[in-house]
Amino acid sequence: MNDQIQRFLFERTNVRGEIVSLERAYAEVLDRHEYPAAVNHLLGELLCAVALLTDTVKLDGTLSIEVRGQGALSLLMAESNPGGELRAIARLDEEAAIPGDGAGFRELVGEGQIVITLDPTDGHRYQGIVALEHDSLAGCLAAYFAQSEQLPTRLWLAADGQRAGGLLLQRLPDESLNQDDDAWERAVHLAETLKDEELLSLEPLEVLRRLYHEEEVRVFDPKALHFGCTCSRERIADALLGLGAQELRDVLAEQGGIETQCHFCHTRYAFSVVEVEAMLEDPDGPVPTLH
Repeated sequence: MNDQIQRFLFERTNVRGEIVSLERAYAEVLDRHEYPAAVNHLLGELLCAVALLTDTVKLDGTLSIEVRGQGALSLLMAESNPGGELRAIARLDEEAAIPGDGAGFRELVGEGQIVITLDPTDGHRYQGIVALEHDSLAGCLAAYFAQSEQLPTRLWLAADGQRAGGLLLQRLPDESLNQDDDAWERAVHLAETLKDEELLSLEPLEVLRRLYHEEEVRVFDPKALHFGCTCSRERIADALLGLGAQELRDVLAEQGGIETQCHFCHTRYAFSVVEVEAMLEDPDGPVPTLH
């Protein structure tokens, strides 16, 4: 049941949905960092959300969700792609007091915004921004869809530090598909009865059966999800070149080389003086590896 996403639709209506369940991928994200329990719970919700949105928008590329807050939790970020790779990080304000384990979404992030970035393999990058005006991540994301996509969308998200789960319902704009005027309201009303422990502990098909056993639901084959990082020596080199030649040479003069690591997976990358100079001389050439 774990680490998968499953698409479903209600026959003869314009209502569709996705349900996601995570355990191993969620654990691999948490194993690489040490965050307070309340942050771990939010990371689980965000991982489910980014998986749901990636499958919903059918993007051939990378989709990321950033929660930028002004509270103790200054950044929460997750990325996903059509291959089912997930990764996420959080950034805490070192000078702020960290709320207790039961702290809620707004208590952790305060004021701020959510930035959703669609970065297709081919085509233009797109960003949508919505203010944090709701008391939950799910509520803020529903507001994003209402504002940016103009599609009625609801999400239910849950995580407990070990497992994470999510449910998304969406009403498509094509009313010609709909032969049941009450389908959307009924689907949302039934989903509102879903308890967090059910979303976290039951098989996805069992969740759908319990909620919609009187509805005609078509369920598609599940897709596997897993932790995966898209970092590489080439991407790190591009980021370094973006700092500019003078700043890089200042670091080289002070440290005799450059060493950095990926924030998501903690893979370390080292660049010698000779390698950095070669990169500066030919920014478009292959990234040198001399050791």
